[in-house]
Amino acid sequence: MTWLALLLVLVASVAATPASADWRVAETAHFTVYADTSDASLRRDAERLEKFDKALRLARGVSETRLGKAGRVTVFFVKDEDRVASLAGRTNVAGFYIPRAGASVAFVRDDMIGDGAAALGSQQVLQHEYAHHFMFTTWPDAAFPSWVTEGWAEFHATASFDRAGNLQFGAAPQYRAYGLLTGNPLPIQQILAGAAGKLRADQRDALYGRGWALVHYLTFEPSRKGQLGAYLDTITNDRKSPEAAAAVFGDPAALHRELERFLAKPTISGFRVRAENLTIPAVQTRLLTPGEAAIMPVRIRSAAGVDAKTAPGVYADARKVAARFPNDAAVQRALAEAAYDAGDPVAALVAADRAIAADPQLLEAHCYRAMAQMAIALAAKDGTIETWTEIRRTIGRANHLDTEDPRPLVLFFRSYADQGLWPPKLARDGLVHAFQLAPQDRGLRMQTAAMLIEEGKLADARSMLLVLIYDPHASGMGAAASKMIDTIETRLKASAQATPAAK
Repeated sequence: MTWLALLLVLVASVAATPASADWRVAETAHFTVYADTSDASLRRDAERLEKFDKALRLARGVSETRLGKAGRVTVFFVKDEDRVASLAGRTNVAGFYIPRAGASVAFVRDDMIGDGAAALGSQQVLQHEYAHHFMFTTWPDAAFPSWVTEGWAEFHATASFDRAGNLQFGAAPQYRAYGLLTGNPLPIQQILAGAAGKLRADQRDALYGRGWALVHYLTFEPSRKGQLGAYLDTITNDRKSPEAAAAVFGDPAALHRELERFLAKPTISGFRVRAENLTIPAVQTRLLTPGEAAIMPVRIRSAAGVDAKTAPGVYADARKVAARFPNDAAVQRALAEAAYDAGDPVAALVAADRAIAADPQLLEAHCYRAMAQMAIALAAKDGTIETWTEIRRTIGRANHLDTEDPRPLVLFFRSYADQGLWPPKLARDGLVHAFQLAPQDRGLRMQTAAMLIEEGKLADARSMLLVLIYDPHASGMGAAASKMIDTIETRLKASAQATPAAK
């Protein structure tokens, strides 16, 4: 064999060898971050996220919170934007966030370095999405119209660290230049009225850009001091529509002219949080085990959400990895989730039991065990006390592992509903506590509000549902919440008419 032929053989053999995945995880007070990268890169990104959270708290006067694992946001860095878009199930997606009780998650490409000033890159996306999470969990009872929700998130998305480690807020989102500087696809009257309904792509871009401009201007302009807070109070506390609440701004045409002058300025004000105020505890990192690394593609797809079309493929991949790691707790837990999502609760139960045998402290494995048990009982139409008592024992073990994780509390309530029983007070109180732990979960908000309506706590339910009406990401839940509020208003009015006036 010639030296050239030998070289080609060597090159071919190297090319055919799959690259090893160096998946690592970093844990901070508010984040769990996974990435296939170096320890230094992962530590840097996790530190930036944790410092961003601290800066938000300092800037907004919000006290520090010490969260368990269920309260953290899990962040997955994936290799490219096409992969992010595939996980999201739509095109042109740089990253996305899913608010879930005990399992809120965000997906972005690569890492947080290398994005230009005009780019909508990983750092901007993560900061935008985490600003949403921070807003939803810090002010769970406030009703924010879409321009405030998106404008506030955009205001924080452009925060950047300088070489000294200071964090500067207030920069314009240059990637929104089209919506900020061209035409007027979304008049200010429509923005202030909540910009409800389906928006065209150019209108949505304008909502983000103009929302940023309004939040920035109303925050820093002395002549407008207090107006944004009064607008939100009028919606949340006085129960007025955004259109009626917009009266606090006066003439909308005048506000529009002021906004145009603001956008024409060569420099825009902001504020800085100095590096010495951003000290955080040391970030903990570790290299994933071979089993954990092998199952990561399955975990990522499951966490992003599957449907009837995609679940079988994820389940098939999970089975292949699980066959190699039958005693790995993380692998078997992921298999339990994939099997349950694919409609195979018997296999999910087996995998959950294997995970628990390997690690009895793995709360999620206990949760999937309970979910599989419920699915099996429902399929068999088994409503016996013995079966459901055993299911609740499983849920109780999960709750005992972490009393501040909302997922066992939700499952405990659901166990009665699935059995066809009205949940007892203990379960109902548990659902309320689960919502208090995870107000960002829209489905949990709807479920808790529906329970409160059944209990006759109509005013509490109405306040809880009002938030969804104006949430730009609530999708069909906003319309459902509006109908539920109409029902509540009718019942409250009938109750008032039936109650004789005091003499």
